Amino acid sequence: MSDTPSSLGSLLRNVRNQRGLSKQSIAQALNVGVRAIDQIEIGERNPDLSLLNRYASALMDPADNGKVPAVNLSITGPTKLSGSIVVRSSKNAAVALLCASLLNEGRTVLRGIARIEEVNRILEVLESIGVQATWSDDRTELELIRPVVLDLESMDVDAARRTRSVIMFLGPLLHLFPEFRLPYAGGCDLGTRTVTPHLQALQRFGLEVHATEGWYKAQVAEVGTGLRTITLTERGDTVTENVLMAAALYPGTTMIRNASPNYMVQDVCFFLQQLGVTVEGIGTTTLTVTGRERINADVTASPSEDPIEAMSLITAAIVTDSELTIQRAPIEFLEIELSVLDEMGLRYTLSPEYAADNGHTRLVDITIHPSKLHAASDKIHPMPFPGLNIDNLPFFAVIAAMAEGRTLIHDWVYENRAIHLVELNKLGAHTQLLDPHRLLVQGPTRWRNQDIVCPPALRPAVCLLLAALAASGTTLLRDVYVINRGYEDLANRLNKLGAKIETFVG
Repeated sequence: MSDTPSSLGSLLRNVRNQRGLSKQSIAQALNVGVRAIDQIEIGERNPDLSLLNRYASALMDPADNGKVPAVNLSITGPTKLSGSIVVRSSKNAAVALLCASLLNEGRTVLRGIARIEEVNRILEVLESIGVQATWSDDRTELELIRPVVLDLESMDVDAARRTRSVIMFLGPLLHLFPEFRLPYAGGCDLGTRTVTPHLQALQRFGLEVHATEGWYKAQVAEVGTGLRTITLTERGDTVTENVLMAAALYPGTTMIRNASPNYMVQDVCFFLQQLGVTVEGIGTTTLTVTGRERINADVTASPSEDPIEAMSLITAAIVTDSELTIQRAPIEFLEIELSVLDEMGLRYTLSPEYAADNGHTRLVDITIHPSKLHAASDKIHPMPFPGLNIDNLPFFAVIAAMAEGRTLIHDWVYENRAIHLVELNKLGAHTQLLDPHRLLVQGPTRWRNQDIVCPPALRPAVCLLLAALAASGTTLLRDVYVINRGYEDLANRLNKLGAKIETFVG
């Protein structure tokens, strides 16, 4: 039998029907939307090996129907990595550009976007409301065409509730509907992540939102034109992106103060410029946007490389005491991190700078050399860009565990992430939780193998995977779905550098 996506999908559908299982129940078991099951069964989507194994597990064991067949990793160490690895494009930029594509009546092509679970969830939502999404044969380009009228009533609510990024639909949709509703957003479990800054800022465009019975219910009032100044109460990435998208279809000028200048915000700005929107002040905390009444353009955009993935790979080299080259690293968004690492004794070299595919972001190749580290002289804490990135902070817990002395990690943003990082103790680290935001790390660490379950937060989960690379013996890291939300094929890519990681289901 042919192994094409259509023949594979037909086989899965036939087995599902024979066993009396609904598409809804399989979708629930796999933690995906029903639309994803439709795509697999009609041959529009070729599932990766991990998803295929989970699908088969759900089909073969109906007693477990409704439970999520966990994808797990077996990591054998200690590992020495070598060679080079290319940084993939930004996950956060990808989901923002997917949301921003709703502004465009024309053809949007996104090149090189990350093929990760978070992107899959947003795509499922977009397709369910009528957006035509087509991958190129080599899966390097995604074409998006918005219908004349979006069908919000057909939204895949399950997929929407599995991602926090759906909140960024507010900015585009407020220009398209006088009233609409969106499901409450989910994503990582990091404590309360308020949407109040979004709602406060978007009120200036006539948006009123009431949260009730698991939905954001939105109504949009008419507003006048002319210059408006919006000062964000929180310098957040997603709130800045939301206001940018709202301003893009506002036929006047909007000045956004206290805006985030972070990497994914810059990618949205570059995309809006391609759509014909005037955006000034990119890379600063004051953005001036002159929008258009209508956007109908055929554009091709490339999100830049992910500085968080780059930092993950830097950490992998440090924890395994390896020489490793990280190619296409966005240096503008790693300079503070590298400065802190330099102070801790890390030896590294940088190539000359070159431009990313978006024509703007500055890239370098970073070669990490084996180094003897010592604790940072001051606490390590995040700050809004150009400070140390909040998403990079957890990696410093792993790095500090390798360093001689005691390091204070202060995560003042998220209530629960420092708690999740205490999981490193199971692998041999010596961490002490001072409060939900502060963590003391004593190094150096002699890492040991363990059987552990991923915490429900992306970066701490990856930290456990990286620490396991250095542990003696075989570590079982269970239920790695949260890692797949933010990283594309990470285990296989590390294996190509010398790691010994196997995937299993159950």
